[in-house]
Amino acid sequence: MSKYPSDWLSKPLGKVYPKIVVGYVGNVNDHYCRAEEGVPFYRTLNIRDGYFRHSEHLYVTHEFNEKNKKSQITNNDILIARVGANLGMVCKANGISGLANMANAIIIKTNDVNSADADFYTSFLLSPMGKNQIYSGAAGGAQGVFNTKLTQEIIVPVPPLPEQRKIAQILSTWDRGIATTEKLIDASKQQKKALMQQLLTGKKRLGYDEGTYTFKKTRYGAIPTDWAYPAIKDIAVQISEKNSKGLDLPVLSCSKYDGFVDSLKYFKKKVYSDDTSGYRVISKGCFGFPANHIEEGSIGLQNLYEKGIVSPIYVVFQAKKNLVENRYLYALLKTDHYRQIFSAATNASVDRRGSLRWKEFSAIHVSLPPLEEQKAIADVLELADKEIELLEAKLAHFKQEKKALMQQLLTGKRRVKVTETEVA
Repeated sequence: MSKYPSDWLSKPLGKVYPKIVVGYVGNVNDHYCRAEEGVPFYRTLNIRDGYFRHSEHLYVTHEFNEKNKKSQITNNDILIARVGANLGMVCKANGISGLANMANAIIIKTNDVNSADADFYTSFLLSPMGKNQIYSGAAGGAQGVFNTKLTQEIIVPVPPLPEQRKIAQILSTWDRGIATTEKLIDASKQQKKALMQQLLTGKKRLGYDEGTYTFKKTRYGAIPTDWAYPAIKDIAVQISEKNSKGLDLPVLSCSKYDGFVDSLKYFKKKVYSDDTSGYRVISKGCFGFPANHIEEGSIGLQNLYEKGIVSPIYVVFQAKKNLVENRYLYALLKTDHYRQIFSAATNASVDRRGSLRWKEFSAIHVSLPPLEEQKAIADVLELADKEIELLEAKLAHFKQEKKALMQQLLTGKRRVKVTETEVA
C-alpha cells in the first residue's frame, strides 16, 4: 500500500462515505415503460471509466422507482459497475435532472458528506491504486462480482479537504484536454468519411470545378463519365504462391479496421498452425482477404514486410501497376459501400459455406479514375489519416501524463499549494 504524507490519513472508503449501497439486482422486464411515463433507468453499460453515459438508458415505472428507493441515484453519486463486461468501471453520476434509478452498480452516496470531495475520490478509484483494489476484490468475490463490503474495504488516502479539491481541479483540467482531443478525433474521422464519400464517387474532384463534368450510371451508383468501371479481374491478378518450402516468414492476419497485422504481435499469442507449408505467400504491395470474413470488411494491403504468409483460406491478388494506385483501391475496398457489396456477393455465392472466392470477388466492378487522379485522391486521404494519427498520439500523451500525475498527486508524492481563499 502507498505511503502517504504524515498530515494525510488513510482509511477504508466506508469510513469516508458511510452510505454505500448496491443498485437493483433482478429482472426488470415487467417494470419497463415509455419515456414519457417513467423514470430514467441506468445499467452497467452506462458506466464508462471517467464518464456517465446517458445514451441507451431505459425507463421504469414510478411505482418501481418508489419501491426501490435504495437504487435511486442522484448527481455526484460515485458509481462502480459490479458485474459484466464493464466490471470495475468507475464514474461520477452527472447530468441527471429529476429522478433516476440504477441496476447492478455499487452506488457511493456522496451528497450528505461534506468532509470529502467526490471528484477526488472518483479520480482515486479510477487510478491504478484504486483499480487494483477493485479488481483484486472482484477476483476474490463470488463469480467475479464486486459488492458493497469489498467497496467499503478499499483503502483510500484522506488529504485535507482543500487539498482534495485542488487535486481534483488539476486532474479535471487534464480531463477537459482529453475530452477536447477525443472530440477532435471524432470530428476528423467524420470529416475523412465525408471526404472519402465525395472523392471515391467523383462527387468532388481534385482540379475540377463542380458542374464541369458529367456522370454515368453504374450498378453501384453514379460515377464521372471519364472514369473507367472495370471488373477487378481486368485490373488485378490472383497470386497463388504457397509456402511449400516451409520458410520462416511472419504470419499475417487481416483485421476489420487495421488491414494486415502481424499475427503474433496483434494477438499476443500464437493463433496459427505449426506447419505453415500450406500457407499462402503474400508479398509487399499485394492485397488479401479471408474468403469467409470479407463481408465484415476484412481486406488488407500488405505493407508490413517484403514477404509474409497468410492462412490457406485467404485470397491473395495483385493490382496492375500501370492501371491502379494501390492506396486508392485499398481506400475504395475498405468503404462501407463495398463491404455491403461483398456481403451481397457472399450471400449470392455458390459456395454455401459463406465464402467469397476469387471467381466471384473478381467479377465485382470498381470505379477507377485516371491513374494521376487516383494518386491525388490517395494523397488527400493519407493527409487526413496523418491528422488523425497526430491527434491520437496527442491523446495517448495526455492520458500518459495524466496517469503519471495521478500517481504523484493522489499519493502525496507531489503536493499542491492551496491558497487561503481555497481553504475558506
